Amino acid sequence: MFGSIGMPELIIIFVIALIIFGPRKLPELGRSLGKSIAEFKKASNELKSTLEEEIRMEEQRSTIEASKAATPAPAPAAAIPHEETVPVRKVDQSA
Repeated sequence: MFGSIGMPELIIIFVIALIIFGPRKLPELGRSLGKSIAEFKKASNELKSTLEEEIRMEEQRSTIEASKAATPAPAPAAAIPHEETVPVRKVDQSA
């Protein structure tokens, strides 16, 4: 259950804690210890997920950079000559 600590050892630890802290203080101590362990687990899980997310994002960046380096850059487009457009003048034929 707790590694190398067996049931007799747990009972001895519980009896010593009961003698030291008393029956009124022991439940409060247990609750606060449980809350502390839960907060520690939550913080460690958040840290783990943050690290995994950063690693995943870094892998994506390196994959994108590798794919950009592998594909050749497109050649510049050749200039297409433009025909010059000459503005058309309207001729006044009423005169």
